[in-house]
Amino acid sequence: MTTVDPWGALAERLLGPAELTTDEVAREAGFDPEQARQLWQSLGFPPVADDERVLTRADVAVLGTVRDLIKVFGTEPETVLQLTRVIGQSLARIADAQLTATAMRIEELRGSHGFDADAVAAVIGRVEALAPRLEQTLGYVWRRHLLAALRRIAARPEATDRTVTVGFADLVGFTTLSAGLEPKALAAVVDRFESIAYQQIPARGGRIVKLIGDEVMFAADDPPVGAEIGLVLAESYANDPSVPDIRVGLANGPVLPWEGDLFGPTVNLASRLVNFARPGTVIVSEELGRELRGDLRFTLRHLRPLPLKGFGPMRAWVLRRAG
Repeated sequence: MTTVDPWGALAERLLGPAELTTDEVAREAGFDPEQARQLWQSLGFPPVADDERVLTRADVAVLGTVRDLIKVFGTEPETVLQLTRVIGQSLARIADAQLTATAMRIEELRGSHGFDADAVAAVIGRVEALAPRLEQTLGYVWRRHLLAALRRIAARPEATDRTVTVGFADLVGFTTLSAGLEPKALAAVVDRFESIAYQQIPARGGRIVKLIGDEVMFAADDPPVGAEIGLVLAESYANDPSVPDIRVGLANGPVLPWEGDLFGPTVNLASRLVNFARPGTVIVSEELGRELRGDLRFTLRHLRPLPLKGFGPMRAWVLRRAG
């Protein structure tokens, strides 16, 4: 018995008829087939067999755009692969988050016996209505973030200056908390945790690098800005009864930006320091503490050497507001 794909109609409406193989798409786009396969997998999609006709004219158009990036604009193929990895990871998260946000509605449509024809039609109609609006929103957000990144680069004294203040803030006792909460209640805690981070960090001149479950990594170009963000976060979570306290670790130094993330010893140091902070407190590295000592907005208290994994015993400071 032939299995009917209930979502084939939606796929065709969003992407066009599935009628081409990988080699045919590459040939029509003027692209090397092996490079096309690498791009496909870099976007996070599963491998496609050589004889499978699952690709569409939309794939030809996108591959043609990539070809122009390489040939017309001189973009290195390795850079293109790096960007496709970031795009694939980011948009996969957006798609998952979109469905998670509407999971209850989808489950209502599913019913006890799966999706019937009416339910499939309802989901298809909803996705078709949302798709153009979401595409417009994604383009707008990308342009805004691109402009912000260009301004950050232009504001640096030198093009090679990549010194930033990196911070990690994580929820205290989240493992124990998550074991005692129903999924819906746990989702509410995580949502509130993320909401506060997005309210406070950009508003004070920082940027969120990534969210990792119960932890947020952020960065600021100036040490006092990073210090202020750390203190504001500790205060905001302490004053919100719907979430646990947080602890914050901060370090200042050179970093390696890569695929939208930051790497290097400065990042590792901030990550290690957060584990020694008490609930509601901010610990900063020895170097960052020295940077902040002349700032009258802050007070610092030296700690005994901390046994930091990968660094050995290191001095650090507890950061507080003056007065």
